[in-house]
Amino acid sequence: MKVKTQIRSLATKYGEYTARNLSEIVRIPSLSCEEKRVVERLAELCRDAGFDEVRTDGLGNLIGRVGNGKRVLAIDAHIDTVDTGDINLWDFDPLSGELKKGFVLGRGTADQKGGAASMITAGRILKEIGYEGLYTVLFTFTVMEEDCDGLCWRYLIEREKIVPDLAVITEPTNLGVFRGHRGRMEMELSFSGRSAHGSMPELGVNAVYRAAEAVRRIEKLNETLASDEFLGPGSVAVTMISSKSPSLCAIPDGCLVHLDRRLTWGETLESAIEGVREAVGKDARIEVPGYDRASYLGTTYPQKRYFPTWKLEPGSAPVQAAVRTCSELWDREPVVGKWTFSTNGVAICGTHGIPCIGFGPGDEALAHAPNERIKKDQLEAASAFYALLPFILERD
Repeated sequence: MKVKTQIRSLATKYGEYTARNLSEIVRIPSLSCEEKRVVERLAELCRDAGFDEVRTDGLGNLIGRVGNGKRVLAIDAHIDTVDTGDINLWDFDPLSGELKKGFVLGRGTADQKGGAASMITAGRILKEIGYEGLYTVLFTFTVMEEDCDGLCWRYLIEREKIVPDLAVITEPTNLGVFRGHRGRMEMELSFSGRSAHGSMPELGVNAVYRAAEAVRRIEKLNETLASDEFLGPGSVAVTMISSKSPSLCAIPDGCLVHLDRRLTWGETLESAIEGVREAVGKDARIEVPGYDRASYLGTTYPQKRYFPTWKLEPGSAPVQAAVRTCSELWDREPVVGKWTFSTNGVAICGTHGIPCIGFGPGDEALAHAPNERIKKDQLEAASAFYALLPFILERD
């Protein structure tokens, strides 16, 4: 397959180019809703790589196009990151983008600016070999994922009317092919009490004590949740507790408990709420909080913090095309698996039913962790995969 050889050769030729581009964008801080500078630089890099079109949508997502086929292949990387956390836990400057001993170092290298850098190289390769195939390849550099997974793609699908035939998520997979992950949702449990002076607690009803009893029951709820052979069991965790009272010398008359609920196959927003309701009883008011922060362009696109589960079957055409792409490039069968965390797939496939697969450079375990880093050779391999995939899809 001549094109395979060309792509592999060019991915190697541009290996340092990919690593340098990643190093540069790592040095640009890009917390959720603060991505303007990195989007501007990525747009310049896409134009320099020869993309046919580069534009920004109304939310602030960057969209680069190569080709003009009737079918649409979208390759996605979110380009916002979490913060660095305790700087004392890092062995190097998290915003250095240093290239060292075969790695690029820094926050966002694995999660997931590494995917973005490989996408730019893939677009450059497709332009250099003169791709004019059946696919319009859209490279989407999306915003606000760390704050609200999938919101960026809800906007692309619902407002921009971009409905791909297949989407590839470039979150870290260690060059494996991922075909799904658990969904998630957030819940807020509100408990009421009655205030009294702290010296006379017997005259009040302590909302924190009510919440504490419920928290113990929520912990035990994990033992009863449904499980799926591929995705594993659902889970629930208390992630924050806060209380309010007239003063620090008064019995709390309110307590809020925040839950992170991971949803396995078959679980829904309604069934998850009902399960918590059965566990905590009638003492709590249960709500699913919303998200309505403005993007860096000032645009809001509100939604509930509910993100549906999704998966594809191992024998499905998209999964098999991804497996064949790996086999063509490296004469090996890739690991086919799933993410532990959540991705933009919750909107693409979970909400809108658009086929979605994952293939990305980097180690999932380094996401959000100190000393985040990525192997340069994985960046090179990912750029080859993204460039070859449309050819494999056409052949199939």
